[in-house]
Amino acid sequence: ALQDIDQLSLFKPLCKFCASVNTVKDIAPVLRKAIAVAQSNTPGPVFVEFPLDILYPYHLVEREILRNVFTKSLKGKALNWFLRNYLRNLFAGAWEIQDLSPLPVTIPEATEAQVQQCVELISRARKPVILLGSQVTLPPIPASKLREALEELGIPCFLGGMARGMLGKNSPLHIRQNRREALKEADLVILAGTVCDFRLSYGRTLSKHSKIIAVNRNREQLFKNAYFHWTPNVAIKGDAALFLVCLNQKLKGYSCPQDWVISLKEADQRKEKTNREKAEEPTEQHLNPLKLLHHVDYLLPEDSLLVADGGDFVGSAAYIIKPRGPLSWLDPGAFGTLGVGGGFALGAKLCRPDSEVWILYGDGSLGFSIMEFDTFVRHRIPVIALVGNDACWTQISREQVPLLGSNVACALDYLDYHVVVEGLGGKGLLLTRQNEDQMDDIIRTAQS
Repeated sequence: ALQDIDQLSLFKPLCKFCASVNTVKDIAPVLRKAIAVAQSNTPGPVFVEFPLDILYPYHLVEREILRNVFTKSLKGKALNWFLRNYLRNLFAGAWEIQDLSPLPVTIPEATEAQVQQCVELISRARKPVILLGSQVTLPPIPASKLREALEELGIPCFLGGMARGMLGKNSPLHIRQNRREALKEADLVILAGTVCDFRLSYGRTLSKHSKIIAVNRNREQLFKNAYFHWTPNVAIKGDAALFLVCLNQKLKGYSCPQDWVISLKEADQRKEKTNREKAEEPTEQHLNPLKLLHHVDYLLPEDSLLVADGGDFVGSAAYIIKPRGPLSWLDPGAFGTLGVGGGFALGAKLCRPDSEVWILYGDGSLGFSIMEFDTFVRHRIPVIALVGNDACWTQISREQVPLLGSNVACALDYLDYHVVVEGLGGKGLLLTRQNEDQMDDIIRTAQS
């Protein structure tokens, strides 16, 4: 058969749980366990293999297995007995009623002693900050409850990954710019699901003088690069959102020093003003991408959902476009996996049909999932794609050219991607320097 390989050996190094279902009655128990394992501790992938004879109705499997009945020779009789016995075992107990309720999920939590230690550190801090990563969006804490806890704590927050949007569009606590400078000045840093990998220069961004509280479900990620470039004062293997909600309950009456909050917000506003000024700077030939992104941000409705699939263009979008609320930004994670755009948007629109779903594409990443516009059209799933077309793998080129003196394999062409979408039955719009005075009208046309 096609794909007839040892799939379990292939997936075991990558997955938390792997299993092959051998009988029909095992389908429900194996799936219940797989789902529980996938959600427990640090969520991750699981793999369940279903052989073909598990998937088809009894009468079809019976007909296929007993197609040739061997009766003449002893060998034939033995094979006939084996096949009939195999069929009985395959479907034994298949029609019995089974428990289909979800198995309990294991979620690590901070201890009372750890929380109390953190309460004491925060109470003494004059310049605390919280860095929130994607883990804070995981169950069991609803995003709305976490947002309420963060607002009551009043500590300035930097949001990364899928935590973007957690505090809404214009929260006074959300600091979007100058993170490196703020971390050098902070006397206490809470890493809530944030990892000291390349995004924090492997911990070098953190000040040696800061008290650091790190919370992560995964022990390896919790201590990533620890004791080389940074040292945690408190390291908690637990759910970050649960920890923050518990911390808020223990810190009732706590007030973060307002001069610190105000100074960070003022620096944030100065940086954003500089970004707006850059957006108005003339370019030699093509559109200023910063200007385009500012216009999109201005016209983005409150009920919108953004899917990030790109490099340089998406990097610019991440510090210009403001997600409107919790769980309104889909991020490919630390791998920066290109090609997620079409599939993520498809799932997002089906889950939230009333939301306006946008894909923010680079022209390089677009090639991985542009054919999904055929799916969008056939299934009548309205999705908007914004493509930053600079005819280059720019994020790669920015490093490659200074290092190697060549942009080989980085240069692309200014292709008419809007024509491709029209060929798939969608609507294609082209925005250039020649019609940039119609920018808002073209964006509204895409939204209509």
